[in-house]
Amino acid sequence: MNDVNRAISPAEVGHLARAVLDAVGSVVVGKRETLELVLSGILAGGHVLLEDLPGLGKTLTARCFAQALGLDFRRLQFTPDLLPADVTGSFLYDQSSGDFSFRAGPVFTNLLLADEINRTPPKTQSALLEAMQEKQVSVEGVTYRLDEPFHVLATANPVEYEGTYPLPEAQLDRFLLRVSFGYPEPDEEWDVLRRRMSRRREEAEIKAVVDAPTLRAMQAALEDVVVEDSVGRYIVALTGATREHPSVLVGASPRGSLALLLLARARAVLAGRDYVVPEDVKEVAVPALAHRVTLRPEMWLRRVDPSFVVAEVLAQTPAPASGALPSYAAGRPGH
Repeated sequence: MNDVNRAISPAEVGHLARAVLDAVGSVVVGKRETLELVLSGILAGGHVLLEDLPGLGKTLTARCFAQALGLDFRRLQFTPDLLPADVTGSFLYDQSSGDFSFRAGPVFTNLLLADEINRTPPKTQSALLEAMQEKQVSVEGVTYRLDEPFHVLATANPVEYEGTYPLPEAQLDRFLLRVSFGYPEPDEEWDVLRRRMSRRREEAEIKAVVDAPTLRAMQAALEDVVVEDSVGRYIVALTGATREHPSVLVGASPRGSLALLLLARARAVLAGRDYVVPEDVKEVAVPALAHRVTLRPEMWLRRVDPSFVVAEVLAQTPAPASGALPSYAAGRPGH
């Protein structure tokens, strides 16, 4: 499991990913579809925004994925008085050496839980931007690379707006997808209580299914998942349709198309395939695109949600039914 250079197949990735989901699902009850989306975001190498009400398992989900994936985990509680240096780290004077030394902040980890990210001012929110996009941190003119894999799971409360700072579009765009858990069904909620009683303690421990090098190999294997040309054009058509929708002020950027591509590949692997079908794209369209869409101001008065817009776009954009080989794969071994 520790062989960094070991190449693994998409089929093996699917097997390992399902084992990770089973491990996380032993603690986070009844949210298999949402957990699959979160894991798809991680496999695709991206960051995930968990936007939901308090107490629905967002923090627990992040911790469980860190344990199951064998990753170093840090939790950072965002507050109105949090400073950028509290995220990235800072230089401190070392009396013994008479010089300044860098003390790394919590962003230097594999999986960072940015808890209640919308409670901190934009200056501190932006401290995460460089880390999320460039996988590096600049402090006092010195740049430090972050060890891979590096993923941010951020939580946000969509209800309480008192004392919060909405994420700007530029930072929302950095998240590969946005997901919500929603309330559990009565049987699922009883299952949560039952498992808590049988555990006889608050914290739940999950044994690591993979480790960081294996996760990197799994992410690299997604490059072998084939995307046929008509499916690729379908992705472009969906993203383009969000820009032309009458309710939309600003549609999804090409980064939205890229998110659809990467997430669809991850979904294909979870389904045991090494090729993408249009259904993979449809399943990830709302989580990948809704947070990248800015509605016209009058739409907020009508209670129109960006998710509805993406759902309309999905319904109106014809899906392909082609089985041809992708043009970019021409000349590849086995094609």
